[in-house]
Amino acid sequence: MQYTLDAIDSETLLGRFIKEKKHKDPGFEVTVATKYAVFPWRLGRHSVVSALKESLCRLGLESVDLYQLHWPGIWGNEEYIDGLGDPVEQGLVKAVGVSNNIEKRLRDAYEKLKKRGIPLASNQVNYSLIHRVPEENGVKAACDELGVTLIAYAPLAQGVLTGKYTPTNPPIGLRSLIYSSEFLAKLQPLLNLIRDIGEKYNKSPTQVALNWLIAQGNVVPIPGAKNEEQAIEFVGALGWTISNEEIHQLRSFASKLRPLFGLPFENL
Repeated sequence: MQYTLDAIDSETLLGRFIKEKKHKDPGFEVTVATKYAVFPWRLGRHSVVSALKESLCRLGLESVDLYQLHWPGIWGNEEYIDGLGDPVEQGLVKAVGVSNNIEKRLRDAYEKLKKRGIPLASNQVNYSLIHRVPEENGVKAACDELGVTLIAYAPLAQGVLTGKYTPTNPPIGLRSLIYSSEFLAKLQPLLNLIRDIGEKYNKSPTQVALNWLIAQGNVVPIPGAKNEEQAIEFVGALGWTISNEEIHQLRSFASKLRPLFGLPFENL
């Protein structure tokens, strides 16, 4: 599945890629998801459809598989949800979803679309072994109850769960505010456990961390691949499952860490 935010560069490049692949292989199929960003200058339900049509033009497609609101509208969110349902009825999308919705907003969106016979397919939120807020605020349980797939972004905690950072080699920039040397020192016992479990299954720490998320059920993690090697590694998280005991062990070790704060719009 290819994800884009209605950004001109990413959609245009993806569109070119799809066109080239289809030219070489007419049977080539790809699942495409994109998002609608609730910018201040985009007003009303009609802007949701118009933005999608612009995205489709850049992608060179007649429809996409999943169209999501990138974050809730602070004002007039109901209109955006109405607008989200319109392209389904127009045949421009196969499914629609939301992002960064707390439980109440998720349920409201679900019920509003349900009245039109349109299922809410997904809620994309920040979720990882060390950022389990969706479990704590009721979002995960609501998704499970309603049959809404939880799409987990930052499933590797921005690379921290891969073991690439250490107390003596912390990340730079804004990430350093979250993943300080002090935090990374406290994280080492969890990383050691992840490595031990990985050795048992001949898997990398990355694959173990992703598999833990998948094992929670109704969760689709979407790690960002910068190259082919990373994409292949991510695929290695599929087709196997850590044991229930290991799931609980990882959760127990992770619970000893202070909660990590997320993004401002996660609590809108």
